[in-house]
Amino acid sequence: MTMYILLGILAVAVIYLWVTYNGLVTAKVRISEAFSQIDVQLKRRADLIPNLVETVKGYAKHEKAIFEDVTKARANMLSAKGIEDKAQANNQMTQTLKSLFAVAENYPTLKANENFKQLQDELEDTENKIAYARQFYNSNVMNYNTKIKVFPNVVIANMLHFVPMEFFAATDSEKKEIAVKF
Repeated sequence: MTMYILLGILAVAVIYLWVTYNGLVTAKVRISEAFSQIDVQLKRRADLIPNLVETVKGYAKHEKAIFEDVTKARANMLSAKGIEDKAQANNQMTQTLKSLFAVAENYPTLKANENFKQLQDELEDTENKIAYARQFYNSNVMNYNTKIKVFPNVVIANMLHFVPMEFFAATDSEKKEIAVKF
């Protein structure tokens, strides 16, 4: 009788370890998939940038420094590795695009250009998708980090070297209040 009880306890422990390990691995894979969705949208935005720059160049030929900044930011974004580097490159690209659109504000005929409007709409759509992908990624990171920190999962996670993942966070410049002027 004692042997059956011990075998039952051992079976429950093995099943618990199995389910916990699989849950942690699944959560980690979801994070990787969510991060790849951010990558897809960042690549899409990077692909739109040259078309946007060429359209603006036709109207604002003397704004060479801004075009160089946008090109440099795009190159940094494409070459960025890891979460922190991609977040920094994304923020740099966002800042340079703001400068590019500020230049466009000075050229009413550019703002009226159908190609420019379409590119701007596509870029806006991509920005929304990036925001959603970041939110989805951060939700998966939160779930995973919670799983590896709660008891008794923390014991198993530490034994198997599951470490917390980084959030795709906004920078201080992105958190600043935007001044709206009419």
